[in-house]
Amino acid sequence: MQLVLHKSWEYQLKEEFNKSYFIDLMDFVANEYSEHICYPKESEIFAAFNHCTFDNTKIVIIGQDPYHGPNQANGLCFSVHDGIKHPPSLINIFKEIQNDLEIPYPKSGNLERWADQGVLLLNATLTVRTHEPGSHQKKGWETFTDAVIQKISLEKKGVVFLLWGGFAKKKIKLIDTKKHHILISGHPSPLSANRGYWFGNAHFSSANKLLQKSGSTTIAW
Repeated sequence: MQLVLHKSWEYQLKEEFNKSYFIDLMDFVANEYSEHICYPKESEIFAAFNHCTFDNTKIVIIGQDPYHGPNQANGLCFSVHDGIKHPPSLINIFKEIQNDLEIPYPKSGNLERWADQGVLLLNATLTVRTHEPGSHQKKGWETFTDAVIQKISLEKKGVVFLLWGGFAKKKIKLIDTKKHHILISGHPSPLSANRGYWFGNAHFSSANKLLQKSGSTTIAW
């Protein structure tokens, strides 16, 4: 399987690519894609790293698994291709942005527009078999994406990490909280949001205020 990542990430992560777990992971992924229908398409597996360069990373949002339905996943967590029906979590994300920033609900669920501004939309697992959620977990992806979080924590400062839900909150141990900002809330999934753990978190305006304070350009959510 061919690695296609922006040069800034290639440089930062070069040690990971030579580790045995990563070589085994790439063999596993290549085999899965040859024998099963998997998402996202191969050219989009590392899309998060190509739309958001290492140097430009200002905000990190952590998801868990890519969408496992046809034509949904595009390599960015919570994001779907243009023209695809918005999944429930994404609907709740957009509703919170609407309430928080008083901007209209968007037509497109494609979050490339965020990534291009410096939002790293990182799933912990970057691939999945069709209709089999979690099917590529514990194969090495989590080791790789944890290394990504640690590298950001180590080499950068003032990054805003948005940790939504129990899974994402566990990643706090990888982040130097003295150098970076952490915003925590419930997950935007209906189960969590309908219990009052998501709506009203104001993460989008809060993240922009933190960026503004540090002299960074804000995100047009």
